[in-house]
Amino acid sequence: MVRIAQTIEAAFEVESTYGDPPGTALTHLGLLDTFDPRAQEMNITPVPSLGQSTDAFHASGPIAVNMPLKVACQGTGWQQLLGRAIGSTTEYGSTKSPSRLTNTPDSLAILARDTAGDYTLVTGVVPNEVTLEADYTTGGYITLDSSCTAFYTQDDTDANFAGFLEPDGGGGSDYSAVTWPSPPASDPLIPSDLTVSYGASTDDDALQLTDTAGKYVEVGERYLKFFLANGNAETEYDGDAPENAAFVSDGVVDLDHANVNIISELMTVLNGAHSGTPVAKGSGSDNYDCQNLLKGIYKMTGSAVNIPCVGDTDETLTAFNNLKTVSLKIANNNTPIPARTLGQDGSTVKWLQHSKMRRGKADITLDLTMTSEDETLYDMYKDKTTIPLVRLDLGTNGSIALTNGTITSFTRPLAAGGETTDTVSIKFRGNGDFLNYSSYAISADWAL
Repeated sequence: MVRIAQTIEAAFEVESTYGDPPGTALTHLGLLDTFDPRAQEMNITPVPSLGQSTDAFHASGPIAVNMPLKVACQGTGWQQLLGRAIGSTTEYGSTKSPSRLTNTPDSLAILARDTAGDYTLVTGVVPNEVTLEADYTTGGYITLDSSCTAFYTQDDTDANFAGFLEPDGGGGSDYSAVTWPSPPASDPLIPSDLTVSYGASTDDDALQLTDTAGKYVEVGERYLKFFLANGNAETEYDGDAPENAAFVSDGVVDLDHANVNIISELMTVLNGAHSGTPVAKGSGSDNYDCQNLLKGIYKMTGSAVNIPCVGDTDETLTAFNNLKTVSLKIANNNTPIPARTLGQDGSTVKWLQHSKMRRGKADITLDLTMTSEDETLYDMYKDKTTIPLVRLDLGTNGSIALTNGTITSFTRPLAAGGETTDTVSIKFRGNGDFLNYSSYAISADWAL
């Protein structure tokens, strides 16, 4: 039997515990480009033995599972992979989004199916390095290229993985009775669905909050959150009154809500929700779009804090013109922890390279190539100017905000008979002055 790639499709399920698949529901991963659910390394080490031409035995090290995975941006699979590379943040209730970088890995279980009837289940899939890529010169789909680590992998003919090796010895890896999902109905995204823009300057006093010293606020791409000094939600900000519907939970404002499109509307809602808290603004900031507030964590110092905002009335800022390619890379530098792991029956023993996973420091890089137009970006590079906000807007499929970018390289090679092309590489860090504010180097707007 000859097998070809088109006979393979994959689905996923979110794991609440690393390496422990729920076995309850599946969502189609989308159109596959590159995928290997069986990429495991046995780490068999030969042991020299005198007087023999071949070794009499081997020392077996921890099994390492690494999964290359590249998908077209179709459906929600790419959002789950990219979002979990950023980090799953609980915004309110059970609503989660990739609001900021987290220090804990978020895992998926991925089930591959061959039309011949074989299944491969990979658990504890953690995106370590992901790259969102769009090429305007050749067409094709926007793709997400992921390098993932995984807990363990196993094959079966009917998707019943009962007895599967799991970190807590629990059950829940039987997918034989779980309905296989249909592929996404929507077409994959193409480069023309992506708009990349930037804000070159900010109004540093666009939104001034006055409250008890020690309280703080977090600003993400979609949500503005208020906290007490002890880290609990600020309950005075609530949505009990109809006009405060922008408050989706205590202390949480949906910046994409119709009631808070611009700064002046946000001020009205904040004043109505919090007893007499004054909210001042910088000159001319009334009509700034609230989603252009700089992403970060800000603390009330001396009972006041100023939150900067890019001075633009909508979310599409100054467009990067004549784009050729766009590449957004998140490198998490995850650290695997090898360990002895017991199976479901308590007697099966495996040594796994990725028995536990810890997230390292993330490195956020945006690489652009574009036809050279003027000296704006070169001047920013030469003068070491920070770009306050860059936004990758995918329309109804969400947006990604990148905060405080520094151009780390700029090239403009000349080729006879051809156009002049700029190649720019930008790295990012969050804004603010409190806690791990640089986790807001990247923030996205979609649900996880």
